[in-house]
Amino acid sequence: MHLFLEHNIQQHCQTDFDEFIEVYEAINHDLWHLYGLKQTTKEELRYQRFYKAFLHFKYDNLNLAHTWADDYLTISPYKTHLIDGAMDVLIYLQERYQLHIITNGFKEVQHIKLDYSNLKPFFKHIIISEEHGFNKPDIKIFDLAQSITNAHVHECVMIGDNYDADILGALNANWKAIYLSENTKDNRDENFIQIKRLIELKDFFK
Repeated sequence: MHLFLEHNIQQHCQTDFDEFIEVYEAINHDLWHLYGLKQTTKEELRYQRFYKAFLHFKYDNLNLAHTWADDYLTISPYKTHLIDGAMDVLIYLQERYQLHIITNGFKEVQHIKLDYSNLKPFFKHIIISEEHGFNKPDIKIFDLAQSITNAHVHECVMIGDNYDADILGALNANWKAIYLSENTKDNRDENFIQIKRLIELKDFFK
């Protein structure tokens, strides 16, 4: 909302914030999917998600898309809002299991986000795909995570909200996968579970 107002997008695109963000999120999701498959670059993802959203509303401003990309990476890591139940679930799981992160997120912001959200103490290893040359869903990043954490395949569970990168990647690596989403997926794999709310994890991990 801050950047939407600062750059006067309502006037430029003749739309409100809710409609703009709905378009942006769909474009952003598609670009992250391509990034995971190495079909687009980090730099293209950074600005194209904004530029393509502008173009959807018939506003062509490549310079502003680059400016917004820079501003977004400067501001967003310091936002500390967590989804409902996140801290409660992390405290519960940390007492029973070893927790780690595998992320395709940009390396320059991941540690800032975790520090400012007070989440870093919950995770032993933070595996940033950009630092290793393999993106989710590439099985190599899951194999690397197993190696780094000294885990056996039957001990590994991926919890994620990106079906293609997190869930299909984990299932291909023979991990269990828990998909956090309101949108139901009909996946018959015995290692697949779907939840609608994060707090439901406490029902699966006793």
